Order: sequence, then C-alpha cells, then structure tokens
Amino acid sequence: MGSYLHTMVRVRNLEASIAFYGLLGMRELRRREVPEGRYTLVFIGYGDNAAGQAEIELTYNWGKDDGYDVGTGFGHFAVGVEDVAAMVERVRAGGGKVTREAGPVKFGTTVIAFVEDPDGYKVELIERR
Repeated sequence: MGSYLHTMVRVRNLEASIAFYGLLGMRELRRREVPEGRYTLVFIGYGDNAAGQAEIELTYNWGKDDGYDVGTGFGHFAVGVEDVAAMVERVRAGGGKVTREAGPVKFGTTVIAFVEDPDGYKVELIERR
C-alpha cells in the first residue's frame, strides 16, 4: 500500500509563498538548494511526513519571476481549520486574497471559505471543530 506524500507547485516568490502558508499555520519542514539545476525546493506542512501528514512542495526556479499559468486542470488545496471565519481574517490581515467568505457550502452545512496564495493557487478552508 502507498501513501500520499506531497503536491508540487511552482512559485515566483518563494519567501512570499512561505509567508502566506505560514498564515495558515504551516511551517517550513525542509529546504533543498540545487545550484546546478538553478532551483530551490521548500517543503511546507503541519508536521513530519512520516507521521502521515502530506506536504506542499514549493518549487522556485531561479530567475523565473514572471509567474506561471495556473491552468484549468488544477482545482485547489484543502486545509482543515478549527475556525474558518477567524482564519479568513488572519489571511486578510496578512495581506492575503479572500475569494469566498466563510459560510456554509451550497446545499450543505459545512463551513468553508476560499483564499488564494501569492501565485493564484486556491486554498479551500474547511471547518473541522
């Protein structure tokens, strides 16, 4: 049996991305500089991947600061939080973009919200009390 390890996204400003995900309570778990390939990998998450926590791999290609096309195939990351409304305010106060305010999902009762990271990747916040 396998296990889900991480999702990789390319970012144009590594420090801005790390700061954004820090607002969601994630932290930098490890970093790898690859000078011969001209890129840096930073793995972020809530805990040690060995403990069953999936991670996000932020890939910064040196000198590629004009951004990437997010595309139409990618949907969003989903993050469980204790209080969606409070997290939305934390993201907003940190300069983040809120694209859907906290409230119940259509035709349901689960409270969700959507925010965007500095590269336009969507993050769904799902209330888990």
